[in-house]
Amino acid sequence: MMNASAISPSRAIGRALLISNDAVTIRLVGESMQQLALHAQVCADIPTALGLLNQRKFEAAIVDVGGDAKTVVEKIRLSPANRTIVIFAISDNDAEASEVLRVGASFVIRKPFSAVTIENTLRTAYGSIVQERRRYFRCPVQIPASIRESGMPKTSGTVVNISASGLGIVASELLKVGVKVRVQFTLPDGPSLFSVEATTCWCKEHYTGLQFVSLSPELQSDLLDWLSRKLEENLPEEVANKFRSPGNVQL
Repeated sequence: MMNASAISPSRAIGRALLISNDAVTIRLVGESMQQLALHAQVCADIPTALGLLNQRKFEAAIVDVGGDAKTVVEKIRLSPANRTIVIFAISDNDAEASEVLRVGASFVIRKPFSAVTIENTLRTAYGSIVQERRRYFRCPVQIPASIRESGMPKTSGTVVNISASGLGIVASELLKVGVKVRVQFTLPDGPSLFSVEATTCWCKEHYTGLQFVSLSPELQSDLLDWLSRKLEENLPEEVANKFRSPGNVQL
């Protein structure tokens, strides 16, 4: 197992698992991903790769395993952690391409291919990769908040990270697991006051994980837009410029 991309996971807009033992594929895919701030992890062994996909979150998978591609794509779509990721299958022929698309591949890259072919396909899929990343992206913050449990006095706290589905908060009082609370806070540089219902999923002393129960369409849109901006801020400037040009994919 090795890394094909010089972009570190912390700076990458998305992470991809490249399942291949072909040196040319590894080089071309790795170079194209680096150009788009995607971090590629290479795994040549199918069982090891499937184990990684069951344990670790990726935004994309590139499957270059010949006749085993259909089975691998099917198993990725059953992975609890990665069933919704963007899957690229590298194919030798039309029949194989049709099969992998039927069982869940998002895109097919036909052999023989070039760096231009791969980069064009990645660019076409870039919005989907960012969307997948945004679903699980947890942005570190330091936001004052108030928490109110039904029938209990208001408690103060600090939101320390936030995602599209919930947040982590350090509260001044201990919270119980499995209770509904109302949390109020304002995102940095955001005009909207968030007043949302959430359920406490876990607690470790004063640090609590909350999952949103109700989020209005307007607040959900504001949150997703804000998370997208934070993701884009993480892009290297040379990559971000590619998507600010007329006609290119917008994040």
